[in-house]
Amino acid sequence: MILIVDDAPENIISLKKVLEKNGFEVDTAASGDEALKKILKKSYVLIILDVQMPGMDGFEVAEAISGYSKAKETAIIFLSAASANVNLITRGYSSGGLDYISKPVDMNVLLLKVKTFYRIYEQSRALNEMQKKLLEEIEFRKEAERKKDEFISIASHELKTPMTSIKGYIQLLERSIDKNDVETVKIRLHKVQNQIEKLNLLVADLLDISKIESGKLKFNKRYFSFDDILDHIIEVMQQANPAIKLIRTGHINTEIFGDEMRIEQVIINFITNAIKYAPDSDEVHITSELRGSEIYFSVRDFGIGMAKEHQLQIFDKFYRVEETSERFQGLGIGLYICQEIIQRHQGTIGVNSEPGEGSEFYFNIPIHPEKDMNTN
Repeated sequence: MILIVDDAPENIISLKKVLEKNGFEVDTAASGDEALKKILKKSYVLIILDVQMPGMDGFEVAEAISGYSKAKETAIIFLSAASANVNLITRGYSSGGLDYISKPVDMNVLLLKVKTFYRIYEQSRALNEMQKKLLEEIEFRKEAERKKDEFISIASHELKTPMTSIKGYIQLLERSIDKNDVETVKIRLHKVQNQIEKLNLLVADLLDISKIESGKLKFNKRYFSFDDILDHIIEVMQQANPAIKLIRTGHINTEIFGDEMRIEQVIINFITNAIKYAPDSDEVHITSELRGSEIYFSVRDFGIGMAKEHQLQIFDKFYRVEETSERFQGLGIGLYICQEIIQRHQGTIGVNSEPGEGSEFYFNIPIHPEKDMNTN
């Protein structure tokens, strides 16, 4: 938008008419004071400013404008009926003006100057936008690099922990074998097996991340019983965690089309996290139900919960809640993998949580995604 500032109404009318005829949006002010009030409220690309006005003259207005952060980049063209002597021109430029036109105004010359300033403005805006995007890209890459370095550090630690435990248990096993202490050998073998399973899960997650990044995470979809795999998972996890009550409500009572192993992976992740992040609770609620043509599944714990800002990022790759990262181990990739799996089943995944009250992780997936695809 262009702002014309002139105390003579006839000058404003003639300039406004020409500029609007050539497609420019125009605003007007009859004094310096009125112009400053408008500049505080609106943004202008160009100000055409009469020098000789009663009260505040054009130079004073320009000097005041230069102090406004909102308008300091706005181009100013001075108009003056006075002869364009060197002193006047010098004062105009030192006041913040970029050009000077003497009255009577040659409208063709004015239009050329206005078009030039507009072109410069558009180029400057495009350049600023490019610079902004470039800076955002640089910051994004810096953050990605930081997260990668942090992930490598965490992964190294997480992989080293079970390895150290396995090494220690094997040394203890050697002593127990020498003593023919069969019961102790069995106990320590079981602990070694648990550590190997932890290591296996960590390596599996790392491999899944690599496959997701390269677009090679494969799915073997077929019809299977959701209720059967959920029953099996609950049975196994209940045996492994006898102190926790896994309370199930609802049944699907139909087969669904998907990758059984990958859906199982998501369910195990949800239940494992519920147990892990609710160390002072003895219950986990598991819900599955049919909602129209979709399955709704959720796991509710009564643990530490999380704030809203963490819920928005919890499914991001490598994201870990800082307040819990030292207390609870993890790579920050499990839920990211779950999200990828559910999205590849044309589903949605999410969480509802309150700090100190626990969390409910859930997903929805269609029963017959290939049929839904055909009807879209």
